[in-house]
Amino acid sequence: MAGLLASFAISFGLLIIAMSVHEFSHGLMAYKLGDNTAKFSGRLTLNPLAHMDPVWTFILPLFLFISSGGRFVFGAAKPVPINYWALKNPKRDIVWIGLSGPLANFILALLLSFLIKILPLPEKVSFLIVNLIVINVILGVFNLIPLPPLDGSRILMGLLPEPLASRYAQIEPYGFIIMVILIWFGVFNIVVWPMVELILRLLGV
Repeated sequence: MAGLLASFAISFGLLIIAMSVHEFSHGLMAYKLGDNTAKFSGRLTLNPLAHMDPVWTFILPLFLFISSGGRFVFGAAKPVPINYWALKNPKRDIVWIGLSGPLANFILALLLSFLIKILPLPEKVSFLIVNLIVINVILGVFNLIPLPPLDGSRILMGLLPEPLASRYAQIEPYGFIIMVILIWFGVFNIVVWPMVELILRLLGV
């Protein structure tokens, strides 16, 4: 039990780092594109406390950790608030905002993969960095799923014609339930994990 708790604490701490980078990138991109909402909401920061959500940040990771027998921890932060109409070009800019979070995770994973290759790091430090790389890649790939409120849905809604985008946005209140069902039926293993493994191989991890 002590080992499981320690494993959860380490994975959860690394997850918080990855999520903070992810959400900060959304806020920064929105700010650069004309929307000050994230800044005025205190979300334009890497401070994890500003991004935590009771369900996504605590309940979901604990549920996945327990249901996987301690093999898997994953979660998300509360979405950064975006004022669609404050953007310079809403239809185009929402795509860039959606991409910015996963892209930040992939860039961080890439930089960390270089770090462990060029520096003689202690084994325990390398272990933590490798796990942080894996979590960043998982977070990036998972968020590209086109299911509200994940980033993939923002990207898809930015690409769809307006009538279809509006209809698609209506499933957002049911997004969490749909996601849990999909995870329960193994969609993560079928869709997400092969992409994660491919990216990790490309990174040499």
